[in-house]
Amino acid sequence: MGTVFSFDIRDRPTPEVRDALAQAVAWLHHVDAVFSTYRPDSEISRMARGHIGVSDCPPEVGEVLALCEAAAATTDGWFSHTPGGRLDPSGLVKGWATEHASQILYDAGARNTCVNGGGDLQLRGEPAPGSAWRIGIAHPLRPGRLLTVVTGRDLAIATSGTAERGHHILDPHTGLPAMGLASVTVTGRHLTQVDAYATALFAMGAEAAQAWTRAHSAYETLVVTSAGAVWQSEYLPAGSAPTGP
Repeated sequence: MGTVFSFDIRDRPTPEVRDALAQAVAWLHHVDAVFSTYRPDSEISRMARGHIGVSDCPPEVGEVLALCEAAAATTDGWFSHTPGGRLDPSGLVKGWATEHASQILYDAGARNTCVNGGGDLQLRGEPAPGSAWRIGIAHPLRPGRLLTVVTGRDLAIATSGTAERGHHILDPHTGLPAMGLASVTVTGRHLTQVDAYATALFAMGAEAAQAWTRAHSAYETLVVTSAGAVWQSEYLPAGSAPTGP
């Protein structure tokens, strides 16, 4: 999927947890083989070329496409798995794969974990008894600086922005890069949806993203415009960023 995944497991490393970690890693390699748009032999790439259909693919493909359709409906079409007219569910797949990897660990008894898929995170439990997870959100316009720190338990966090890949998110209505924002961070319970909504809100722009957030109380949002203006929703679980260089 063109990115790095990491696992932070704070539970006792039982044989069951170790086996689950191996299963989670194998799962991510399977997802990459099926969904990667960087691999010409993946099912998604072959579908995009019209060589195969959904019925020729593993069942996960149908599941992901259905989730993409649901995300498109919830965002009035601002999320799309065919941006620019080509099949590409990447805006949802990474969060979905990361959340499933987290569930594999949970089912094996690992209840305090952070699974990080390229900066999008599924958090469970606590890093230490009585402590919340603390996740720094990079400032998209000031390399090496944090914009804020998000805290929480059993939380999903996804950020879409320009810091790593430039203006790569397309406006699904025009097929052109969305230019008005520098980053959008969304928090919620499930990374599958949070990842997709971060992509959609970035494409919407600042005003529409704020209106969408106010209408969907299960999600909180942090928006940075290309000009550097910052807006965050009322209940975003965040504190001030650390001071200093």
